[in-house]
Amino acid sequence: MSKSNPRIMVLIPAFNEAEGLADLVARARKSLPDTRVVVISDGSTDDTARVARSAGAVVLDLPCNLGVGGAVQAGFQYAIAEGFDLVVRMDGDGQHPPEEAPKLLEGWRATRADLVIGARFHDGSPFQGTPVRQAGIRALAVFLSVVCRTRISDPTSGFWLVSRPLLDCFAREYPVEYPEPEAIALLRRQGFTLAEVPVQFHPRRHGRSSINGWRAIYYGLKVGLALFIERLRPVDHRLSKTALLMKMAHSGNTTTGADAS
Repeated sequence: MSKSNPRIMVLIPAFNEAEGLADLVARARKSLPDTRVVVISDGSTDDTARVARSAGAVVLDLPCNLGVGGAVQAGFQYAIAEGFDLVVRMDGDGQHPPEEAPKLLEGWRATRADLVIGARFHDGSPFQGTPVRQAGIRALAVFLSVVCRTRISDPTSGFWLVSRPLLDCFAREYPVEYPEPEAIALLRRQGFTLAEVPVQFHPRRHGRSSINGWRAIYYGLKVGLALFIERLRPVDHRLSKTALLMKMAHSGNTTTGADAS
């Protein structure tokens, strides 16, 4: 990794998001110039892949729908294969404004955290969810803050910046069903660090979330059970931060997020 000029990739997982994708890709390219925008069309049945290519993105067109976890992991694997140092991940539904992405980079430069989360719950944020959903997210945030020994306010945000060697870890092992909170628990057990920065979110512009009303409670209970089970699993030390840093050093890539500037 170049100390002054890390290679950055924008990752956008998308399933049938053709309606707003051209504008999102254009804004991402403008907000983060000199980066490669990669759209993972997750088995889309509409024009997602065609629209993304026309807007200037590189497209990985998956033959079947893997879900957001599988699509994001495919993007991480592509980033490693192409030699990127940092990945900014944002959703294809327009909730994550590309104009806010530079804040994630600023947070990474200030903290050198392996994962920087764009958090939507902060003073001055206009973001509003249903009371049931807000309660579920708060409960999940408290649980993760305790087990990770780090304050986490927005455990379900997918607006991320991921740096090496955490990219290498996630390219090999990444949760499928509840990717964001499970990934946070996983990375802390493997010795990686995280930080949050306040960002502005937009309401979903197209379609609607599947996690609404009482489904939010069901989702929260299932996530809590999954996290409890995950804590019982042995740690794979081959994917620890120490082991992956050693592997990077042996391969000649000795500059990491901890000492880059």
